[in-house]
Amino acid sequence: MQSMGRRACPVQAGQSVQFFDQIAVLWLDFASEMDRAYANGAFIAGSDGFPARWQAEADAFVAGQGAQARLGLPYGPSERERFDLFMPQDLPKGLLVFVHGGYWMQSGRETWSHLAAGAIARGWACAMPSYTLAPEARISVITAQVRAAVAAAVAAVGADVPLVVTGHSAGGHLAARMACEGGPAGVVRVVPISPVAELAPLMETQMNLTLRLDAAEAARESPARMQPRAGIQAHIWVGGQERPAFLWQARLLSENWDCGWTVAAGKHHFDVIEDLTNPDNALMEACLGGL
Repeated sequence: MQSMGRRACPVQAGQSVQFFDQIAVLWLDFASEMDRAYANGAFIAGSDGFPARWQAEADAFVAGQGAQARLGLPYGPSERERFDLFMPQDLPKGLLVFVHGGYWMQSGRETWSHLAAGAIARGWACAMPSYTLAPEARISVITAQVRAAVAAAVAAVGADVPLVVTGHSAGGHLAARMACEGGPAGVVRVVPISPVAELAPLMETQMNLTLRLDAAEAARESPARMQPRAGIQAHIWVGGQERPAFLWQARLLSENWDCGWTVAAGKHHFDVIEDLTNPDNALMEACLGGL
């Protein structure tokens, strides 16, 4: 009786090797394009100079805060489970938490202290946590750490005031996660800046050798596949000169959450956050306006 199964493909041994070589080349080209899609510095003129400038501005800001800066407050047992808290001169009107980026693999709170200036000038406290970096921690663990950091910052402020969470890039992802199921109590608004809201594309990048994302974790940790909890406002922010992948990520999250989004004209991935240093601009209004 003739088999009804799949017919063997009549390919010679040499042809088979050539076929799989072609598939491998196509896959490498695809992976290379995904890496390119999420490469930011390569497409920003003078990108090498930004880190030193950020650090200098952060150091100068901290030096000027005196006793209003409470540094290295613990929220967990590990070395990087610490946050800095910057307080205004008077009783705070609210608490803004800023979560740093770096693709969950780099950076720390100390580089971004100056971004608290806009909130402080508006009479708000501002907390900036660090978290354990990949590969030591997976993204799901980092999400839990940021949740604990937000709760600890609320306790440190010690007042019943509005709580807003913002963050940039990977920090934008983490800020968005704080609005979703399992997030900390008391959040009234999130403003993810240039967020990575859908994690699946990162599984096809070289970064995933460090992040170790799999399909299950990407599904659990992608804010674009979730909804914010009832009563939490959201606004998405992204630079108009960002990589197309980041514009897509921002729009996807705003559409899936049915919330507003702003494309900041002329801003790229590295300078889109600079308006956090000043109290009176559209980004700060998106974060704190009306609260």
